[in-house]
Amino acid sequence: MAIERRVLELKDDSEHLEVGYYASSVHHQQFNDDQLLQIVRDHWAAIENGSHLRRDVTFREDACQVSGRGAAQVLATLRNLALGLYELQRERGRTETKQFKSWTRKMTASAALKLVSSA
Repeated sequence: MAIERRVLELKDDSEHLEVGYYASSVHHQQFNDDQLLQIVRDHWAAIENGSHLRRDVTFREDACQVSGRGAAQVLATLRNLALGLYELQRERGRTETKQFKSWTRKMTASAALKLVSSA
């Protein structure tokens, strides 16, 4: 599926068209164009408002200046691990903290190791 969108350049207020291609297991007759567009928007909204937002707000991931590929992968893995541990603790009712950022402030290295070994 291809979606055409208008992109506004902030530096000079110019506009250009961009085409995004999406792979899906959905049959092209299963949904109409408006429904498919909403599915794509919902998918990206969940990513931006879910893990990406939490990773950027809590860990300032977008501001991270680590440039080595290996180091960047290690940091991403550690961030994902922290998110996963928080979600696991929240799902099991083992944390009273409702916000990921405040949970990370309270987490110590020794407590995190206990969580990893008991998960």
